[in-house]
Amino acid sequence: MIEDLQPGEVVIAEKIDRISRLPLVEAERLVDAIKAEGARLAVPGIVDLSELAEASSGVAKVVLQGVQDMLLRVALQIARDDFEDRRERQRQGIDLAKSAGLYRGRKPNAKVHEQIIALKGGGCSIAETARLAGVSVSQVKRVWAHHLAKPGA
Repeated sequence: MIEDLQPGEVVIAEKIDRISRLPLVEAERLVDAIKAEGARLAVPGIVDLSELAEASSGVAKVVLQGVQDMLLRVALQIARDDFEDRRERQRQGIDLAKSAGLYRGRKPNAKVHEQIIALKGGGCSIAETARLAGVSVSQVKRVWAHHLAKPGA
């Protein structure tokens, strides 16, 4: 998407948390990449001083741009902290449910596992197996390691 941006275009993020799933440094890189293409980022609920800054000159322009960058960084960090807090609470809830014997996770898809074992056993690479089975490389590695760990494999 970033490569297709034209100068003057506006990228609208529905909510700040759509960007904040990235660590702050990566989110800032994304925002900088958007700006480098001559576009700007707009997030409903975040004050946008960019038009006011463009109409200003001298010190006022520098100050307004700095304030705009600071507001965006603060909003990104707050949203990222909220995202991490929610993930931590979710992990705690899952751990609690597991300890109570109430959480077992999703059941393995036996057909997909058989397909992975057949492809990998037939000499396909991990990446090729993942592509053909329509799964991630990490899933292929996990299924294959589990298969090799079984007695008689």
